[in-house]
Amino acid sequence: MDKQLEQLEKEYTSVQIPEQLDDIVRTSISKHRRKKHNGRKWGLGSVAAAVLFTTCLNVSPVMAKSLSDIPVIGNVVSVLTWKTYTVDKDKYSANITVPEIENIGSDQITATLNEKYKQEAEALYEQFKNDMKDMEAIEGGGHLGVDSGYEIITDTDQLLTISRYTVETVGSSSTVIQYDTIDKQNELLLTLPSLFKNDQYVQIITDNVKEQMRQQMKETNNDKYYWVAGAGIPDDELFGEFITIDAEQGFYITEEGKLVVAFDKYDVAPGYMGNPTFEIPSEILQDVLVSDQYIH
Repeated sequence: MDKQLEQLEKEYTSVQIPEQLDDIVRTSISKHRRKKHNGRKWGLGSVAAAVLFTTCLNVSPVMAKSLSDIPVIGNVVSVLTWKTYTVDKDKYSANITVPEIENIGSDQITATLNEKYKQEAEALYEQFKNDMKDMEAIEGGGHLGVDSGYEIITDTDQLLTISRYTVETVGSSSTVIQYDTIDKQNELLLTLPSLFKNDQYVQIITDNVKEQMRQQMKETNNDKYYWVAGAGIPDDELFGEFITIDAEQGFYITEEGKLVVAFDKYDVAPGYMGNPTFEIPSEILQDVLVSDQYIH
């Protein structure tokens, strides 16, 4: 790594600075004076350094290639931990980790998502404290826990998907997972309906999910179990029979461009099945997709 950094230094110092750099810096400073980054204004030195650094990368392919091999330096968009709420008290525990997105490009999407994450986490924490207070007032009390955090499911040049999970435990546990998928290049927050020409996708995906459920149950000799008709389950054991996906069903898109629809615990199956997901074959979606930009 030391030799690599030495080579980078040589590359950096040997770069011929373009004559128009002063104009580029001044333009960028003017542009960014009014732009906030994570609640703080960019300093002039930061802007100038960023422009100079970018210029060096553009005129020095060797430097750009070397930087790509160094750990930590990766995508511009980043997801960080903004805050963590914690409680560790006798029979009560909470660990709520709040994500914060940086550098999407769209200030509106960034602000909207970050504010949503913060409000939801604060509400979850307040609800936990209220529930804990109620339990403490009962003789003998009880066990109460909440664990909430996030994962990066997909991170490509174009797409970023953040998965946010919440596991609440009161006797048994329930798990809710939410997904946000962002088109980084076009600065868009994707929804399931936005991917399709019309609402025909609801029936197409529903039919395929049911088919996958039945096939899984058949192949695993009922080790996997879904509340779906046509799988040999007596009507009185279907409980909440799975009828259709929601038009705004939870979803994400894999790095390979495959659509995955997701269900919460107990939505379509007993609790031991967890949070089921189903990858939908792209070929059955082609006629109703707006384009093959995301799913292919």
